[in-house]
Amino acid sequence: MDGVIIDSHPVHRRAWQRFLLTLGKHVSEEDLDCILEGWRREDILRHFLGDLTDVQIAEYGNRKDEFFQQVGFQVRSVPGLRKFLRHLECRGIRRAVATSASERRTRSTLDRLQLTQHFAAIITANDVVKGKPDPAVYHRAADCMEIDPKDALAIEDSVAGVKAAKSAGMKCLGLADNAREKMLRQAGVDNIIPNFVGLTLERLELLIPTRM
Repeated sequence: MDGVIIDSHPVHRRAWQRFLLTLGKHVSEEDLDCILEGWRREDILRHFLGDLTDVQIAEYGNRKDEFFQQVGFQVRSVPGLRKFLRHLECRGIRRAVATSASERRTRSTLDRLQLTQHFAAIITANDVVKGKPDPAVYHRAADCMEIDPKDALAIEDSVAGVKAAKSAGMKCLGLADNAREKMLRQAGVDNIIPNFVGLTLERLELLIPTRM
């Protein structure tokens, strides 16, 4: 979800900085690069705050989400996304969300942007034990859509996400600017686009030659 169908990374950085500041933790923009790599919320919390109990993870996670909600109205869908989703729907291509975000934030974000109805399955961090780069979230998405992972295409913006998709046996299209393109290619992405503007099923088959 984050960085692929919604442009949320700048908002996340601000929310994490404000939340961590309440705990006396000052973090820089660079310190929060882990957000770009698809880390789960509990992994980010433990990275900055050490060994936390499950109760603390839940409490801090909810508090961080409150900060996100305060600025979440600034989040928008990635350019070209809505038209691309409607195109896939007309062509009978099923779609799923496979995210490291919590179920609460995922559902509220997709509902607010009126994107929920476009997806046959929504798999979040709450549905798996291990986050990306473990392939569990993609295996779960494929199971929910009743398809073989090799017949699915994942679209990712992070190294961990690309590794998760490829480990699951899927083809993977990267969504990235020039600054992150090299990292995604090294991770094994099959091709890269900057956004969804003008993307069609026919163009996808040219970008990633495979039966869709």
